[in-house]
Amino acid sequence: MDKTESVVAVTESMEKNEKDVPKKEPNYRGIVAMPFVIGNETFEKLGTIGTSTNLLVYLTSVFHMKSIAATNLVNVFNGTCNFGGLIGAYLCDTYFGRYKTIGFASVSSFFGMLALALTAAVPTLHPPKCEKKDSTICKSASAGQMAFLISGFIFLIVGASGIRPCNLAFGADQFNPNTESGRKGTNSFFNWYYFTYTFAVMVSSTIIVYVQTDVSWSIGLAIPTILMLLSCVLFFAGTKIYVKVLPEGSPMTSVAQVIAVSIKKRGLKLPEQHFTLFNHIPADTINLKLPHTDQFRFLDKAAILTPEDQIKSDGSAANPWNLCSMQQIEEVKCLLRMVPIWIAGIIFEISGVQLQNFVVFQALQSNRQLFSTSFKIPAGTYVVFSMVALSIWLPIYDRIVVPVLRRYTKKEDGITLLQRMGIGIVLTISALFVAGIVETRRRTVALTRPTLGFAEEKGSISSLSAMWFIPQLALFGLAQGFTFIGENELFYKQSPENMRSIAASLVLCGVAFSNYLSSFITEIVQKATTKGASGNWLAQDLNKAKLDNFYYVVGALEILNLGYFLLCAKWFRYKGTGDLTLELAAMEKVQPEKPAEV
Repeated sequence: MDKTESVVAVTESMEKNEKDVPKKEPNYRGIVAMPFVIGNETFEKLGTIGTSTNLLVYLTSVFHMKSIAATNLVNVFNGTCNFGGLIGAYLCDTYFGRYKTIGFASVSSFFGMLALALTAAVPTLHPPKCEKKDSTICKSASAGQMAFLISGFIFLIVGASGIRPCNLAFGADQFNPNTESGRKGTNSFFNWYYFTYTFAVMVSSTIIVYVQTDVSWSIGLAIPTILMLLSCVLFFAGTKIYVKVLPEGSPMTSVAQVIAVSIKKRGLKLPEQHFTLFNHIPADTINLKLPHTDQFRFLDKAAILTPEDQIKSDGSAANPWNLCSMQQIEEVKCLLRMVPIWIAGIIFEISGVQLQNFVVFQALQSNRQLFSTSFKIPAGTYVVFSMVALSIWLPIYDRIVVPVLRRYTKKEDGITLLQRMGIGIVLTISALFVAGIVETRRRTVALTRPTLGFAEEKGSISSLSAMWFIPQLALFGLAQGFTFIGENELFYKQSPENMRSIAASLVLCGVAFSNYLSSFITEIVQKATTKGASGNWLAQDLNKAKLDNFYYVVGALEILNLGYFLLCAKWFRYKGTGDLTLELAAMEKVQPEKPAEV
């Protein structure tokens, strides 16, 4: 039998096996399930985001913690919530499934919010008020009070670790990926998910924060606790209509097996035809069958059959630590292909961290009066304009822009996910350079024109309206709508089906890494410029600093990131686009068509 006949025989055998596999089609309810999934997410964010952003104020004003100690506690809390998503995703994909994980995590978040509310409402659970309003000597929290507070944080961490990596994937699971309407529904879901998420963050960061700080901490923490309870009720109300994807065991064990076996068999030579490699696909797998790809070919050696390898009666390997299937290998390749894109996403988020951090300090040294009124917009509120821009843009993009693009590109998404991410990086570069220009103007006005503010602030407050910061924030909000949402959708769609929660948790870890890198870059620039001729670029008094130069440096970093991303996008291969066309063409002895560009 020649090679072509062998390939045909193996292909026919594979097709026969596929026909014998029973197909279990879930009852996808799509849009019907969305109010429960998105409602759960919206109420959860309304309950937790405002409280978490205001924790620093609560710890210093109510628990009388020193600012450094409170900052460290909040940083540990936020970092653990992000990195805890990896553990939550692993447990979800391995043991519990997304439905049980989200349900358990939602209840945990409710208990965490309830514990925080009780620390404010019950006098014995927090230190007494300072004897004098301006007193710097206040009684600190007792060990019992701190223990009760920390217990609330632990419940919130457990909740965030389960909800954040699973909620988005769980919502997308409700749409049928095998139909055109299902795929369109998934695309719209990602946009509407972030629209409601952004809306919840805006309300939580403004109204709820205002109630907490200016009305009452007891009422301000009771409101999000009630909202979190509603989140739980709404989620469980949709139990009967959800599609619940069951876990298949530890997906990371399969990844470890592929890497270990490929190293063990590194000295073997790959055959000319990859059809001769071992490829058993379990009948009950939820993962899409993947074609062979030439990328990371060294991993293919894990599927080379040797005389020592034994095969079970069901066609699986007797020892998966000695022999892996090509399906397993291609799933690992899917993960590896996303790593370079993940790195580009981390660098993208650095610009957002810097813009949103420093705009608060810029606003403090600008005219924050709302038009001709005496009301001053709080400096910390300006970051909301990014969310406002995103909330306005997403419905327009989903309902108007995407349908128009579909007519021209013939793609369900309008444009590819990588193209979407690239547009976002370009918008971020624009936002940074706009920020630099506006800061130059703000500082020039402050140094050359009469200033605003109290006598002790003379010479520090620029008369330039802080409304000039809205364009840079709006541009970054639009950039988030392209890059961050595109990255989440890419990771969901391109990861193996049994690893989607883990893939979502990687995005959260990327956000955490970007925060750490932002702090590192800030430290480097500060130390490098302190002794320079132009002075410290990040001096506390921005009128003596060169924050505009810093924005340009971060913008240059994003330009390099854009070049790196374009190379990654050109190299990237979407899941399911393998070598099948080339193989069939070889068997029929015809010239294959040129593969479509990514």
